[in-house]
Amino acid sequence: MRRSALPAGVVAAVLAAAVAVGWTVAAAAGDEGSSPAAVPSADSADAGFARDMAVHHQQAVEMSYVVRDRTDDEEVRRLAYDIAQTQANQRGMLLGWLDLWELPKVSADPPMTWMGMGDAAAGEDGALMPGMATDAEMARLARLSGRRAEVFYLRLMTAHHRGGVHMAQGCVRACEVGAERRLARGMVEGQESEIRLMAGMLKARGASARP
Repeated sequence: MRRSALPAGVVAAVLAAAVAVGWTVAAAAGDEGSSPAAVPSADSADAGFARDMAVHHQQAVEMSYVVRDRTDDEEVRRLAYDIAQTQANQRGMLLGWLDLWELPKVSADPPMTWMGMGDAAAGEDGALMPGMATDAEMARLARLSGRRAEVFYLRLMTAHHRGGVHMAQGCVRACEVGAERRLARGMVEGQESEIRLMAGMLKARGASARP
């Protein structure tokens, strides 16, 4: 589970500088209405999405590294690797934007306040944000192996992706930085595609996603 910290951290450090340069160039060119002076505020949707999705993604990375070591199934291991790499990269971009904007990576406000959810974002089961696994579920995944680990991971990740899609759609509607909206749209498309893929993988294992 701790393996994910190094890949995510390394990717974040490398991408932060690259993304900062890319966003600055796009802003200077007036990309989708942006301008060099248009830096989001700490309580903006842009900053809130970057902070919250970075946390959301980090759990997906951790979850994927856990299941990679709990099964020999190449299909699940390949999916887990792809999700871990994609979301570590995107997390690096989000944290890079916060660095560029000189905004804090944590906030005293509850998660998803920028979406008007606030305290309602946390689940009654203790999950930090919609779709996120609880500590108990993460611990259970680490105890399972083989087919049981595969099915539990696919169910957890399907729920995780649904929560991520909901949040990304919120950014598409409310974020003002063009590059961030494009990233959010890409997240929606990519994760919806993976939800369909995982539905097929669950069916092949005689299971289905949670309602």
